[in-house]
Amino acid sequence: MQVDIQSALLPGIIGAPIGTMQVDLTLALLMGVIGALLGYLAGIIMSRIRATAAEVNAEKIIANANREAEVIRKDASVEAKDTVIRVREVFEEKTSDKRKELSALEDRISAREANLERKVSMIEKKEDSIDARIAEIEERKQENLDREKKLEQLNTEQRSMLQQVASMTENQARQTLLSELEVDLAHDSARLVRHAQDRAKEDAEKNARKVIATAIERYAADQVGETTTCSVVLPNDEMKGRIIGREGRNIRSLEAAVGVNILIDDTPEIVVISGFDPLRREIARRSLEALINDGRIHPARIEEIVSKTEAEVDLLVRQAGDDANYELKLAGLAPEITCTLGRLKFRYSYGQNVLSHSVEMGHIMGMMASELGLDPVVGRRIGLLHDIGKALDHSIEGSHAIIGADLIRKHGESGTVVNAVAAHHNDVEPESIYAILTKAADAITASRPGARSETTDLYIQRLEKLERIANSFSGVDKSYAIQAGREVRVIVAPKKISDGEAAQMARNICKQVESELEYPGQIKVTVVRETRCVEYAR
Repeated sequence: MQVDIQSALLPGIIGAPIGTMQVDLTLALLMGVIGALLGYLAGIIMSRIRATAAEVNAEKIIANANREAEVIRKDASVEAKDTVIRVREVFEEKTSDKRKELSALEDRISAREANLERKVSMIEKKEDSIDARIAEIEERKQENLDREKKLEQLNTEQRSMLQQVASMTENQARQTLLSELEVDLAHDSARLVRHAQDRAKEDAEKNARKVIATAIERYAADQVGETTTCSVVLPNDEMKGRIIGREGRNIRSLEAAVGVNILIDDTPEIVVISGFDPLRREIARRSLEALINDGRIHPARIEEIVSKTEAEVDLLVRQAGDDANYELKLAGLAPEITCTLGRLKFRYSYGQNVLSHSVEMGHIMGMMASELGLDPVVGRRIGLLHDIGKALDHSIEGSHAIIGADLIRKHGESGTVVNAVAAHHNDVEPESIYAILTKAADAITASRPGARSETTDLYIQRLEKLERIANSFSGVDKSYAIQAGREVRVIVAPKKISDGEAAQMARNICKQVESELEYPGQIKVTVVRETRCVEYAR
């Protein structure tokens, strides 16, 4: 570039004057410097342009390389996944066969174990049977030894007897033989007589059982489970004050009108009616229920309700007597007897309704009489009337059998019926087979399951046994059977029994009660553990 400038400036310099040449030279120098600067700047710009283009190309190349690398990476990833899947499939194919082989091997091992267990159990059973067989052989061996000893003893006795016979004369031998025959004959005859007596007794008992069983099978009665407690449930405890009345006038009026005692105590919402006459108790119960429902309780209203209730009960009594006669298909009973029979609807004996018992007795008596070829109507009549005296025994002295016999005799019953009624509790001697059947049928109807509730003695024994079971445990201080035997309250010594032991004791008492005691319903066991600290201020 400098060469070009000089070549351009040299002709001017040579041809120009000196002054002019100086100026021109300066200008040429300036122009050369400017051109050099411009050329330098242009080179810098061109180099920058080329650098920028190179950077753009480099970025494009990098981007392309990145895209190609991403494609290669994706292809490699897909290929790797395919390779993993193929390897896994190959592995699964190889291991599935192994698994099948292992499963089959496990099945064979389980079967072998089962076979081994079965063989072991069979071996144990065989060992037990062998032991039992050995014991049986030993026992038979001992029996054989005992028999041999007995045989030796018998042989010895026979030898001694033969020796005695050999030393006897003919008359002595005959006498000895006759005496032995007499003893044997006496023994055989006694045995035959005893056998004949036993056979006759067995036949008689068999026939009696057949008659009784046939009668029971032909008649099926509902079991009686009614209670003898006469009580009235109140809607609330405020009703007790209204029943008592001002200064007790209401309760006194009711007791005087009916002839019973009305007990009002701390029992919530319960009034107990007490009286020896079951008919009066029923009238009092119905009257009290009517007064409670009516709400008007005062002496005048009490007398009105009582008189109305008496008429209703009389009608109910007559209806009950007529129903009993109709059920047993009896005719010719006097109206007084029918009315007295109806009163038995409200009488209970050991929890058994007397009228239901009498009707049941009539059915069984009729069936037993027909089985023995007797008159079933007479049997049913006796069965229905046998306890009629219980309707009057609270007002007349004497046994209910005698009272009932006197009543039916006054109203024209036959002597057979009167004697059977009077003799069914051995108050008089029986005069006919009907009297014997009456005692048997009475025992059947009274003793069948569910006919009568437990007696007072059995009830008391059950309570005593309940307390005795509770007291048998260590650490028990006291125990009380309450709620009519439906709960036992056990008080333990707190120093001997902890809270956990008290809970365990309650469970143990329940288990022992369940195993040793028979009772209806359920029994609640309450174990009480308390600590009392007592001090005295002096």
